[in-house]
Parts: sequence; structure tokens; C-alpha cells
Amino acid sequence: MATTQTYTEQQLVSLLKHRDNKAFGYLYDNYSSALYSIIVQILSGDVELANDVLQEVFINIWRKIDSYDQTKGRLFTWMLNIARNASIDTLRSRTYQNDRKNQPMPGSVDEQLNGQTAQLNVDNIGFRKVLGQLKEDQRVLIDLAYYKGYTHEEIAAIQNMPLGTVKTRIRNALIQLRGILK
Repeated sequence: MATTQTYTEQQLVSLLKHRDNKAFGYLYDNYSSALYSIIVQILSGDVELANDVLQEVFINIWRKIDSYDQTKGRLFTWMLNIARNASIDTLRSRTYQNDRKNQPMPGSVDEQLNGQTAQLNVDNIGFRKVLGQLKEDQRVLIDLAYYKGYTHEEIAAIQNMPLGTVKTRIRNALIQLRGILK
């Protein structure tokens, strides 16, 4: 019967800071399931993605253990913040967003419309005409933000504008659109 080594939190942190592989194995064995359950929860049950994020989390823990400060909180809380941040970063990533957009729909649209054909197009609902009433610079920003999915920061870089200007112009455009649609 093999004896299982146990560590106090202080011993574990000290060994990890000295790059002890056995202590890292202990850390993984004792904390991975708790971190994994939090990651899965944040990622809405995506088990495959959660496994990838968990691996990334433990790599970050290994790399950043020297930045852990025991006076600011417990080791588990520090690791939990790394897991939470990695999960949220994954959700916000452009790759994740594109993967979510490209999920197949159950059944075809034709089946859902009982064989009727419908072309869902912005032009068909008249919104392009409404957008045409905006100034050109506002139209471009609305197009980039809402039809192409860029963030305000990305739009600022693309248009070579200050971020505050982008936000203000988009806000003004939305206010104008709201007025036009009333």
C-alpha cells in the first residue's frame, strides 16, 4: 500500500516555487476536479473546451506561482481566479465566438417554414434603407460593430480613430436609428 504524501498550503507553495514536480502532481490531483467544475460551469457545460482550459490553467499556475502572495489570500482562491479569468477569456475570444456562430441549426429553415422559401436578408426587412439615413461614417461604424462583429477597440484600430470617438459615434448613430424607427 503506497503512502500518500500530504502538504500544508505553505509547504506546497514553497515546493511549487522550487519547481518540485511531485508537489505539482499533488496540486493537480487535489485541486483539478474543483477547478474543472468551475470552468465547466462558466463554459456552459462545454466539456471538451473545459478540458483545454483546465490544462491552460495548470500551465499558468506553474508559470505564475512566483507571483502568488500568501498574505493576499489562500492558494485555492488564487488558482480559482486564474481558472475563472481563463474561462472568461475563452468565452470572449474571437475563435470561440466564431465557433458558436457556426453551429449547425437543427433541421433546415425550409422545414421550419413548412416548405415556404424565405430569404432572411437585411435588405428584405428595409433596415438598409433606415441605415441609409445615417451619415456615411456612422453607417460604417454600425456595419463594423453589428454586422461584422468587431469590438469597439478593433473598430478604433481599423478606422484609426480614438476609442472614445468610436464609442460616441456609435452611440449617436444608435440614438438616431431609434428616432428614425419611432
